[in-house]
Amino acid sequence: MDELELLKSKWQDGNQELPKLSYNDIYRMLHNKSASIVKWIFIISIFELVFWIILGLLSPESNKELLVQIGLQNTLTIFYGIHYVVIAVFLVLFYLNQKNIKTTDTVKNLMYSIIKTRKTVSYFVIYNVVSTALILVYINLYFFTKKDQLYTILIKENEAYQGVPIETFTSVFFIAQFIVGLLFIGFVLLFYRIVYGILLRKLKHNYGELKKIEL
Repeated sequence: MDELELLKSKWQDGNQELPKLSYNDIYRMLHNKSASIVKWIFIISIFELVFWIILGLLSPESNKELLVQIGLQNTLTIFYGIHYVVIAVFLVLFYLNQKNIKTTDTVKNLMYSIIKTRKTVSYFVIYNVVSTALILVYINLYFFTKKDQLYTILIKENEAYQGVPIETFTSVFFIAQFIVGLLFIGFVLLFYRIVYGILLRKLKHNYGELKKIEL
Protein backbone atom coordinates (compact mmCIF):
# COMPACT_ATOMS: atom_id res chain seq x y z
CA MET A 1 0.00 0.00 0.00
CA ASP A 2 1.47 3.39 -0.98
CA GLU A 3 1.47 6.56 1.12
CA LEU A 4 -1.76 7.89 -0.35
CA GLU A 5 -3.74 4.68 0.17
CA LEU A 6 -2.38 4.32 3.70
CA LEU A 7 -3.38 7.84 4.68
CA LYS A 8 -6.76 7.47 3.02
CA SER A 9 -7.48 4.34 5.04
CA LYS A 10 -6.54 6.18 8.22
CA TRP A 11 -8.66 9.12 7.20
CA GLN A 12 -11.70 6.96 6.50
CA ASP A 13 -11.33 5.12 9.83
CA GLY A 14 -12.01 8.37 11.62
CA ASN A 15 -9.37 7.70 14.26
CA GLN A 16 -8.76 11.04 15.95
CA GLU A 17 -5.28 10.03 17.04
CA LEU A 18 -4.17 9.59 13.42
CA PRO A 19 -3.43 12.48 11.06
CA LYS A 20 -6.40 13.36 8.85
CA LEU A 21 -6.04 13.57 5.12
CA SER A 22 -7.07 16.92 3.71
CA TYR A 23 -8.01 17.90 0.16
CA ASN A 24 -4.58 19.51 -0.31
CA ASP A 25 -2.82 16.39 1.02
CA ILE A 26 -4.52 14.19 -1.55
CA TYR A 27 -3.87 16.66 -4.37
CA ARG A 28 -0.19 17.03 -3.44
CA MET A 29 0.38 13.28 -3.33
CA LEU A 30 -1.46 12.64 -6.61
CA HIS A 31 0.41 15.51 -8.20
CA ASN A 32 3.79 14.11 -7.12
CA LYS A 33 2.89 10.55 -8.17
CA SER A 34 1.65 11.68 -11.57
CA ALA A 35 4.72 13.83 -12.20
CA SER A 36 6.95 10.88 -11.30
CA ILE A 37 5.08 8.53 -13.66
CA VAL A 38 5.31 10.96 -16.59
CA LYS A 39 9.01 11.45 -15.87
CA TRP A 40 9.53 7.69 -16.14
CA ILE A 41 7.61 7.60 -19.42
CA PHE A 42 10.00 10.22 -20.77
CA ILE A 43 13.09 8.38 -19.48
CA ILE A 44 11.97 4.98 -20.80
CA SER A 45 11.18 6.41 -24.24
CA ILE A 46 14.72 7.84 -24.42
CA PHE A 47 16.25 4.48 -23.45
CA GLU A 48 14.03 2.80 -26.04
CA LEU A 49 15.23 5.15 -28.79
CA VAL A 50 18.88 4.61 -27.83
CA PHE A 51 18.34 0.84 -27.77
CA TRP A 52 16.97 0.74 -31.34
CA ILE A 53 19.74 3.00 -32.63
CA ILE A 54 22.41 0.78 -31.06
CA LEU A 55 20.68 -2.34 -32.40
CA GLY A 56 20.73 -0.84 -35.89
CA LEU A 57 24.42 -0.01 -35.62
CA LEU A 58 25.18 -3.57 -34.50
CA SER A 59 23.42 -5.06 -37.53
CA PRO A 60 25.72 -7.52 -39.36
CA GLU A 61 27.61 -6.13 -42.34
CA SER A 62 26.19 -8.93 -44.49
CA ASN A 63 22.67 -7.59 -43.91
CA LYS A 64 23.75 -4.07 -44.85
CA GLU A 65 25.49 -5.33 -47.99
CA LEU A 66 22.38 -7.28 -48.99
CA LEU A 67 20.25 -4.16 -48.73
CA VAL A 68 22.74 -2.21 -50.84
CA GLN A 69 23.00 -4.89 -53.52
CA ILE A 70 19.27 -5.35 -53.83
CA GLY A 71 18.66 -1.59 -53.96
CA LEU A 72 16.79 -1.12 -50.69
CA GLN A 73 19.35 0.76 -48.60
CA ASN A 74 18.47 4.31 -49.72
CA THR A 75 14.73 3.78 -49.21
CA LEU A 76 15.26 2.41 -45.71
CA THR A 77 17.65 5.24 -44.85
CA ILE A 78 14.95 7.77 -45.76
CA PHE A 79 12.34 5.82 -43.81
CA TYR A 80 14.49 5.60 -40.69
CA GLY A 81 15.32 9.29 -40.96
CA ILE A 82 11.61 10.16 -40.97
CA HIS A 83 10.96 7.62 -38.23
CA TYR A 84 13.54 9.14 -35.89
CA VAL A 85 12.15 12.62 -36.54
CA VAL A 86 8.68 11.39 -35.51
CA ILE A 87 10.14 9.73 -32.40
CA ALA A 88 11.94 12.99 -31.56
CA VAL A 89 8.59 14.80 -31.77
CA PHE A 90 7.08 12.31 -29.32
CA LEU A 91 10.02 12.80 -26.96
CA VAL A 92 9.41 16.55 -27.03
CA LEU A 93 5.72 15.94 -26.28
CA PHE A 94 6.63 13.65 -23.37
CA TYR A 95 8.95 16.32 -22.01
CA LEU A 96 6.29 19.02 -22.34
CA ASN A 97 3.74 16.76 -20.63
CA GLN A 98 6.15 16.23 -17.76
CA LYS A 99 6.79 19.97 -17.51
CA ASN A 100 3.07 20.79 -17.58
CA ILE A 101 2.24 18.29 -14.85
CA LYS A 102 5.06 19.55 -12.65
CA THR A 103 3.85 23.16 -12.91
CA THR A 104 0.08 22.62 -12.80
CA ASP A 105 -1.63 24.07 -9.75
CA THR A 106 -5.26 22.94 -9.93
CA VAL A 107 -7.04 19.61 -9.91
CA LYS A 108 -8.73 20.28 -13.25
CA ASN A 109 -5.43 21.15 -14.93
CA LEU A 110 -3.78 18.06 -13.48
CA MET A 111 -6.65 15.87 -14.72
CA TYR A 112 -6.36 17.43 -18.17
CA SER A 113 -2.57 16.85 -18.20
CA ILE A 114 -3.06 13.19 -17.25
CA ILE A 115 -5.57 12.67 -20.08
CA LYS A 116 -3.24 14.40 -22.52
CA THR A 117 -0.28 12.27 -21.43
CA ARG A 118 -2.24 9.01 -21.74
CA LYS A 119 -3.34 9.97 -25.25
CA THR A 120 0.21 10.85 -26.26
CA VAL A 121 1.54 7.51 -25.00
CA SER A 122 -1.28 5.65 -26.78
CA TYR A 123 -0.45 7.41 -30.07
CA PHE A 124 3.24 6.67 -29.51
CA VAL A 125 2.58 2.95 -29.04
CA ILE A 126 0.20 2.78 -32.03
CA TYR A 127 2.70 4.59 -34.25
CA ASN A 128 5.58 2.29 -33.31
CA VAL A 129 3.61 -0.93 -33.76
CA VAL A 130 1.99 0.13 -37.05
CA SER A 131 5.22 1.56 -38.51
CA THR A 132 7.12 -1.60 -37.55
CA ALA A 133 4.50 -3.82 -39.19
CA LEU A 134 4.40 -1.67 -42.34
CA ILE A 135 8.16 -1.61 -42.83
CA LEU A 136 8.36 -5.40 -42.39
CA VAL A 137 5.59 -5.87 -44.95
CA TYR A 138 7.25 -3.43 -47.35
CA ILE A 139 10.67 -5.10 -47.07
CA ASN A 140 9.26 -8.55 -47.71
CA LEU A 141 7.09 -7.41 -50.60
CA TYR A 142 10.17 -5.77 -52.11
CA PHE A 143 12.18 -8.95 -51.58
CA PHE A 144 9.41 -10.95 -53.24
CA THR A 145 9.45 -8.76 -56.34
CA LYS A 146 13.23 -9.23 -56.45
CA LYS A 147 13.24 -12.90 -55.42
CA ASP A 148 15.42 -13.99 -58.35
CA GLN A 149 18.02 -11.34 -57.54
CA LEU A 150 17.73 -12.14 -53.83
CA TYR A 151 18.31 -15.82 -54.56
CA THR A 152 21.38 -15.02 -56.68
CA ILE A 153 22.90 -12.76 -54.01
CA LEU A 154 22.33 -15.19 -51.13
CA ILE A 155 23.63 -18.31 -52.86
CA LYS A 156 26.84 -16.44 -53.63
CA GLU A 157 27.25 -15.47 -49.98
CA ASN A 158 26.15 -18.78 -48.43
CA GLU A 159 27.37 -22.15 -49.60
CA ALA A 160 24.50 -23.85 -47.78
CA TYR A 161 22.02 -22.30 -50.24
CA GLN A 162 23.85 -23.59 -53.33
CA GLY A 163 21.99 -26.38 -55.06
CA VAL A 164 18.68 -25.43 -53.41
CA PRO A 165 15.96 -24.87 -56.05
CA ILE A 166 14.70 -21.29 -56.22
CA GLU A 167 11.12 -22.42 -55.50
CA THR A 168 12.21 -24.16 -52.30
CA PHE A 169 14.42 -21.24 -51.31
CA THR A 170 11.59 -18.74 -51.86
CA SER A 171 9.08 -20.76 -49.82
CA VAL A 172 11.43 -21.33 -46.88
CA PHE A 173 12.79 -17.77 -46.90
CA PHE A 174 9.42 -16.00 -46.82
CA ILE A 175 7.83 -18.42 -44.34
CA ALA A 176 10.79 -17.78 -42.04
CA GLN A 177 10.47 -14.03 -42.59
CA PHE A 178 6.76 -14.20 -41.76
CA ILE A 179 7.35 -16.13 -38.52
CA VAL A 180 10.20 -13.89 -37.41
CA GLY A 181 8.15 -10.80 -38.23
CA LEU A 182 5.20 -12.02 -36.15
CA LEU A 183 7.47 -12.86 -33.22
CA PHE A 184 9.14 -9.45 -33.44
CA ILE A 185 5.84 -7.55 -33.51
CA GLY A 186 4.60 -9.74 -30.66
CA PHE A 187 7.69 -8.82 -28.63
CA VAL A 188 7.13 -5.12 -29.30
CA LEU A 189 3.46 -5.38 -28.26
CA LEU A 190 4.38 -7.30 -25.11
CA PHE A 191 7.02 -4.73 -24.19
CA TYR A 192 4.59 -1.83 -24.58
CA ARG A 193 1.82 -3.66 -22.74
CA ILE A 194 4.05 -4.42 -19.76
CA VAL A 195 6.08 -1.21 -19.49
CA TYR A 196 3.81 1.55 -20.74
CA GLY A 197 0.67 -0.37 -19.75
CA ILE A 198 1.68 -0.35 -16.08
CA LEU A 199 2.45 3.38 -16.15
CA LEU A 200 -0.79 4.22 -17.96
CA ARG A 201 -2.84 2.20 -15.47
CA LYS A 202 -1.23 4.14 -12.63
CA LEU A 203 -2.07 7.41 -14.35
CA LYS A 204 -5.64 6.21 -14.86
CA HIS A 205 -5.87 5.37 -11.16
CA ASN A 206 -4.59 8.84 -10.23
CA TYR A 207 -7.13 10.40 -12.57
CA GLY A 208 -9.90 8.47 -10.82
CA GLU A 209 -8.70 9.67 -7.42
CA LEU A 210 -8.57 13.26 -8.65
CA LYS A 211 -12.08 12.95 -10.01
CA LYS A 212 -13.30 11.84 -6.57
CA ILE A 213 -11.86 14.83 -4.73
CA GLU A 214 -13.01 17.20 -7.46
CA LEU A 215 -16.58 16.03 -6.96
